[in-house]
Amino acid sequence: MSDDIIKDAIALRRYLHQHPEVSCEERETSRHLKTMLEKDCEPDELLVFEQYGLAAVYQGQEPGKTIMIRGDFDALPIEEENDFEHKSVNEGVSHKCGHDGHASILYALARRLKSEGLSKGKAILLFQPAEENGEGAKGMINDPKFAQLKPDFVVALHNLPGYPKHTVVWKKGTFTAAANSIIIRLKGKTSHAAEPEAGINPALAMAEITEAILKANIPDLESNDFRIATPIYSTLGEKSYGVSAGYGELHFTLRAWTNDVMKEFEEFCESKAKEIGEQHGLKIVVDWTQHFFANENNDEIIDAVKQVAAERDYPLEERSTAFKWGEDFGIFTDKFPGAMFGLGAGEDSPALHNPDYDFPDEILQTGADMFYQLIYKLQG
Repeated sequence: MSDDIIKDAIALRRYLHQHPEVSCEERETSRHLKTMLEKDCEPDELLVFEQYGLAAVYQGQEPGKTIMIRGDFDALPIEEENDFEHKSVNEGVSHKCGHDGHASILYALARRLKSEGLSKGKAILLFQPAEENGEGAKGMINDPKFAQLKPDFVVALHNLPGYPKHTVVWKKGTFTAAANSIIIRLKGKTSHAAEPEAGINPALAMAEITEAILKANIPDLESNDFRIATPIYSTLGEKSYGVSAGYGELHFTLRAWTNDVMKEFEEFCESKAKEIGEQHGLKIVVDWTQHFFANENNDEIIDAVKQVAAERDYPLEERSTAFKWGEDFGIFTDKFPGAMFGLGAGEDSPALHNPDYDFPDEILQTGADMFYQLIYKLQG
């Protein structure tokens, strides 16, 4: 890959870092990426999706398989603590998960495909918004334009602080956990604080629901039945000391290694909340938000990832357990043969979502090269 491509990818990465936008608000990010793709990358087709997604399509000289490479580009509502030149100019918003790097890797890949061409098959470079809140992949896959893409394989990477730079981290089976968040609303009846018996206070039910859900955790990371619920937020009544509360909320995030275990856990939590609420005379309303499917890695693709890394002399490291965080690429691996692998971002790097994190420019070329080689390797 030429020095000019890498130089331009670094410049793009730093521009995106300096001008971050949170999920579902990436209007200017999408506009800038579209301009760069049209000016520098000349795809055979450029699809513009609703809600800011883009797909750059490159057609090979001969028929073959369609390989979709996905990179996200949304930022987080986190105030940046760095002071370098490309520090975020948007107050309270910054790229702390490295999605600026993911999008810039795809830009470099597009430049290489333009420069060297594609001998066989088709490559789709999918620039995806709104990964952090779980809306982006869902929105793109439900967009009518997506139906024309028809990928045979879908591939993505995620940068991984804590691993040496350029290390390719792989795992067969589940790579990232299924995750979903439950909101339990408990509606009772207020009363005078001196006469709580005249109302229906949800406090005791909230305590019992919390205990029941947390007791159902299976925190053993080595178990296929792994599942955990984490309390996120709760509220009860108002700060009015003459009023016995009549309303409360409980919010939990659930995680599991597999989509099947997650479904069982979701059903348990919802039914247990309604059961306990009914015992206390409460009306229970349950809502769900920010749902992420587990990323289930396809063996053929992971074998190809390992082969490419070995051929390109990139360090390889097998992951023994899945990552507990959610990643909405799981929607794609639920519908198509797909895989996600990790790319080491430095052993001493701040963690993802830390206010001082910054994607390391040195691994842009590694990521783009891995994807380029995989497009050819997966043609068989």
